[in-house]
Amino acid sequence: MVVSSHKPIVLLGFMGSGKSTLGKQLASLTERTFIDLDRFIEITENRTITDIFEKEGESVFRKLESNALREVLRYPNQIIAVGGGTPCHAENLLIIKELSISVYLKISENQLFSRLSNSSVSRPLLKGKSDSEIHSIISGLLLKREPFYGQADIIIESDEITPAMVLAHFQANR
Repeated sequence: MVVSSHKPIVLLGFMGSGKSTLGKQLASLTERTFIDLDRFIEITENRTITDIFEKEGESVFRKLESNALREVLRYPNQIIAVGGGTPCHAENLLIIKELSISVYLKISENQLFSRLSNSSVSRPLLKGKSDSEIHSIISGLLLKREPFYGQADIIIESDEITPAMVLAHFQANR
């Protein structure tokens, strides 16, 4: 299935919303390159996101993230999964809106909690937190981030978003 625009497609959403998993599937279906922005940063910096957060703090990470975003958006025909906070910092959302088609994967708070509390993936913002603290972090961050996510070109709301659901939005807007 082909997406008519060659602009990069950027997947936005909270951590655990399935951006990376869905991004890989979409890239395969649309014959595009998949880039996970966090993984791109880790390869470029030769260290993990957790290490950057722990040793240099969130502000240094956010600068690296903005630079990496600008770099990957230079190329067409990509599906890019960005971190949950990416569109909420610096001018990242403006850059995303200018240079790509943005898709917000909107998952319910309860589903996010279930996914994150059962995940084997290390999440720096949730490291060492109890279930009640994780609930509180999810609620608080969603409240802050929703105004940014809500500016996406396409919003798909479901606890089980599939590649077909995303592609249907592109087909409908041809």
